[in-house]
Amino acid sequence: MSYIVFALKWRPKTFDEVVGQEHITTTLKNSILRNRLAHAYLFAGPRGVGKTSTARIFAKSLNCKKGITVEPCGACVSCIEITQARNFDVIEIDGASNRGIDEIRTLRENVKFAPVGGRFKVYIIDEVHMLTTEAFNALLKTLEEPPEFVKFIFATTSAHKIPATILSRCQRFDFKRIPLLKIIEQLNKIIAQENINIDKDVVFSIAKASDGSLRDAEVLLDQLISFSKDKVSISDVIAVLGIVQQEQLFNLTDRIIHKDSKAALGILNDIIDAGKDIGLFLNNLIEHFRNLMICKITKGDFSLIDLPQDICERIYQQAQEFSLEEILSFFNILLNTQEMAKRFDSLRIPLEIGIIRLAHHKIKTGISEVPQSKDNKDTAIENPAVDNIKKEEVDCHKTEQGANLSLDDIKIQWKNIVDKLSKIKISVATYLNEGEPIKLQVNNLTVSFPKNYSLHKEALERKENKSIVEKAASELLKTHIRFTFILSKDEVNKDRSEAPPIMKAILDTFNARTIKE
Repeated sequence: MSYIVFALKWRPKTFDEVVGQEHITTTLKNSILRNRLAHAYLFAGPRGVGKTSTARIFAKSLNCKKGITVEPCGACVSCIEITQARNFDVIEIDGASNRGIDEIRTLRENVKFAPVGGRFKVYIIDEVHMLTTEAFNALLKTLEEPPEFVKFIFATTSAHKIPATILSRCQRFDFKRIPLLKIIEQLNKIIAQENINIDKDVVFSIAKASDGSLRDAEVLLDQLISFSKDKVSISDVIAVLGIVQQEQLFNLTDRIIHKDSKAALGILNDIIDAGKDIGLFLNNLIEHFRNLMICKITKGDFSLIDLPQDICERIYQQAQEFSLEEILSFFNILLNTQEMAKRFDSLRIPLEIGIIRLAHHKIKTGISEVPQSKDNKDTAIENPAVDNIKKEEVDCHKTEQGANLSLDDIKIQWKNIVDKLSKIKISVATYLNEGEPIKLQVNNLTVSFPKNYSLHKEALERKENKSIVEKAASELLKTHIRFTFILSKDEVNKDRSEAPPIMKAILDTFNARTIKE
C-alpha cells in the first residue's frame, strides 16, 4: 500500500475528532438531533482548520446507512465513499476552477435529480468566493428554494468577497485558528501513534510555524521526518523551516535588559547568516514584547498567551525586568522600525538601528529637573511608585495658567515635551528634538530648524504628526498651543560628541563618523 501523508491519514472522520472547533461541531450535532437542518451552510475561516473535513462529516451524518446521526458509522458504503471523495450523492466542486456561469448552469440542471443511494444530495463548493458575479447570480434562485433532498455547503477563506445576497441565504459558521496548545496536543497524539523519535522543542516549533493551521502542522511534521535520519531535532527544524527559535528571542531581550547593543547585534547577525526571514523575526520580536506586556498587566495569568506553561513562566520572569512604560515605548521603537524599513531595500539596517534604540532606551520623567521652591513644595513626589500622569501634573504646575505662559516657560519644558512625545511616537520626538522654540505669539509657538534639516520640518508639518505634537504640548503646558515650523539660515553639522545617546551608540557600534554634506 502506498504511503498516506499525515494530513490525509489523520483527517478527522467524526465531529468529535475535529480539533479546536467545538462551537461549530456542537451546533451542527444539535441541529441534526433536533431535525433543524438548513438548506445552505457557509463555512468560513483560515486554511487548514477543518472546513472541508467538517463538511464531509456532516454529509456522512446525513447519508449514513444507520440513519441520520451525529455519529456516522464510517464503515458503510456511503461513509467510506464520502471519506474517499467518490460518492455520487456528495459532489465536491472546486470554486477556483469551476467558477463560471456555465458550470453553475450545469449544477442547476443536475440539482433537480434525486440522490442515487443516499437520503440527501450534498454539494460542497470549496473556495466559493472565487465564483464570478454571473455565477453567483445564477445560483441565487436554486440556493433560496432547492429541492428538499439537496443541501449546499460552501467553504471559503475570504467570506468578505461573497455577495450579501448569497450570505443572507446561508447559515454561517466561522472557523477559528486552532490554538497552539491544541495543535501541540494533536501532534503529540500523532507522534505517539506513529512511534516517531522527536525532540519536545520540535513539536512547539512546528506548531508555532503553522500559524493556527493543523493541516500545515501535519505537513511540516511529515516533511521533517523525511528530512531527518533517526531523530527529529531542533537543528532539523531550523534547517528545513528557517524559523527563529524562541530561545533567540529570550537571548536578545536579555541583551536589551543589560544594555549590551553589541551582543544584541551579534544575535541579529547570526539570524541573518543562518538565512532566516528577518521580517518574520521582527514580527516575532513584536509578539514577544506583546507577551511581556500581557504578563506585566495580568501578573502571572497566562490565559491570554498561547504558549506552553514553561515558556510563559520564562516570559513572566523576563517581564519583571521592565516597567510597563518601557515595554510600551519599545513597541513604538519596533513599529517605527517597520515604518523605516519601507524606505530601504533591506530590512537589516532598520533592524540594527531599532535594536540599538531598544538597548539604549530609557524612560525619563523629567522630575529631577523641576526646581523645588516654596511655591511647589507641596507638589513634590515622595512616593517612587507614583504614575507618570501625576509626574506630568507636577512638571506642569508652574504653567497651569495658560494666559501667563511665556517662551521661557516653554523652553524649560521643552525636554519634557520631547520625552512625552517619545512615548507616543519616537520618530516625531526625534524630529522635534532638533528644533528650537524661538517665538511665542498668542499661543502660537514658532520652532526653528537648521536649513539642512528640511526633512524634519516637512515630517512634522504632516497633519497627523503636527496633531500629535500640539496635543502632547497642550496637555503638558495646560493650555492649547499651536506650532509653526520654519527653517533658519544656518546649517548644523553635529560631531559624535554632540550627538544624542542613541546616535552615539550607533556611531560607536559601527565605528562610524558624521560627514558634512
